[in-house]
Amino acid sequence: MTEKPSEEEVNQRANEKARKRKAAREKMLADKTKEKGLLIVHTGKGKGKSTAAFGLAVRALGNGMKVGVVQFVKGKWQTGERVVLERFPEQVEIRTMGEGFTWDTQDRARDIRAAEAAWEASKAMIEACRQSPPKYDLIVLDELNIVLRYDYLPLAEVVAFLRDRPADLHVVVTGRNAKPELIEAADLVTKGIEF
Repeated sequence: MTEKPSEEEVNQRANEKARKRKAAREKMLADKTKEKGLLIVHTGKGKGKSTAAFGLAVRALGNGMKVGVVQFVKGKWQTGERVVLERFPEQVEIRTMGEGFTWDTQDRARDIRAAEAAWEASKAMIEACRQSPPKYDLIVLDELNIVLRYDYLPLAEVVAFLRDRPADLHVVVTGRNAKPELIEAADLVTKGIEF
């Protein structure tokens, strides 16, 4: 029969394992010195895409960062995320540009004009990050995937512009049915959970 290790021996082994894990983590992090902004795409049929994006926005606020938001579709809706973010006017600029989902608006030409105006506002926000100091650290393009899905904006132009964003700028794109070209350009893609 094997003798059971003492509590002190168990603690010593656990402490040695923790030291090895810490050393391995420090070695890994030493190689990860490049700071860069991410292009994040939240897509999928389920819920949680905009919620995830606005969660990142709140986290950015908590870290003293500045946030820009362009809402491509949800213009007429009073959303909880907008109510919260509007309480931080010194850190957040929200451009609510949409006129509702296509099944509500029933006017393709008007939807295209709204999408084009929202894209121009998005480009202006991104360009404002080329100055020093940058105007924003994080930009949320809420429901951009929807207008890209319906071909309201030229996909190649949008993807090229997002790829060419300032190096430190984080951009989060939400909406169902993200185009493969945007997914390919992204640093991180998440897919909403279907309930």
